[in-house]
Amino acid sequence: MPSRLECPSCKHEVRTRPENPYFPFCSDRCRAVDLGKWLGGEYRIAQRDAEEDEDGDVPPPETVH
Repeated sequence: MPSRLECPSCKHEVRTRPENPYFPFCSDRCRAVDLGKWLGGEYRIAQRDAEEDEDGDVPPPETVH
């Protein structure tokens, strides 16, 4: 584990879970700000195209013989 953990929202130092109920955030406010970004669409999880394989490459078209 890194020697210094940072809040993903404000970059202040964060204490671990037993001492901090808002972990990995430093406060309830930072946790709420992060949730607002998810709900507002600022964060997105990339989706793989149906045509892509596991490496992200598009397979060559199949040839019919």
